[in-house]
Amino acid sequence: ASCRAKMAAGEERVVGAAPAGYTALAVKFGARQRSPHCLLVKEHQVREGAGTAHPPRRTLFVLNVPPYCSPDSLSRLFTRCGPVQSVEICDKPGPGEKKEKQTSKFFNRKTVTGFQVAYVVFRKPAGVQAVKTLSREGPLLVSTESHPVKTGISKWIASYAASVVDQEELKAEVDAYMQDYDKKIAEEEAKAAKQEGVPDEEGWVKVTRKGRKPGLPRTEAANLRMLEREKQKRARKELLNFYAWQHRETKREHIAQLRKKFEEDKQRIALMRAQRKFRPY
Repeated sequence: ASCRAKMAAGEERVVGAAPAGYTALAVKFGARQRSPHCLLVKEHQVREGAGTAHPPRRTLFVLNVPPYCSPDSLSRLFTRCGPVQSVEICDKPGPGEKKEKQTSKFFNRKTVTGFQVAYVVFRKPAGVQAVKTLSREGPLLVSTESHPVKTGISKWIASYAASVVDQEELKAEVDAYMQDYDKKIAEEEAKAAKQEGVPDEEGWVKVTRKGRKPGLPRTEAANLRMLEREKQKRARKELLNFYAWQHRETKREHIAQLRKKFEEDKQRIALMRAQRKFRPY
């Protein structure tokens, strides 16, 4: 009993205590959960003039976000404080620079696991101030009957179903990307052809190689082939002249063989001449 009392007192201190500048909010996954989880929130501060996707006085910085909290569930939790404009969940705090919108669901997908941080942007600054009053209420529920959050096997099944790629949809996305890429390349070539021979601001004219045999494009495959040929050439040279004394011995043996062959040729020629001499007796 004493141990249970100490554990309960410890839970109360963890839920109620918060670092300086933060407000502790108690949340539960569901109504049947006994021990609440603690979210640490505060107003997000940014330097003046810094280009950021998190506007000042309207952004709430949230720490200790559990894995089962999605952007939709956080948006529902803080909607009671005011209209929520956007929710961004990250694996760690960042500068908050504006990122390019992810237009593809097949490429550059990143799954964040473990406890995370979140940036909740309200439509009005009053929403950030109203969050402080949530700490006086009871634990907030993440999963409710009207908005259940999937966990366990149902979450795994949904994740697996989302990972299965629709080939037709993927092909349509790739075709659209290639059309945009070809259009961009054609525009760049047309612009380069239009500017050919026209001097720049400093009077320089860009000259490119053209003709029947233009230069080979320095593609990655061509570079790899060139590096492989140079590597093989160096390997043959290193094997041939591995040691200097081996090279000298090879030259000496070659010279000795040439001298021996020269002497043999001299003897053979002398024999042939002797055989052609006149012998009357």
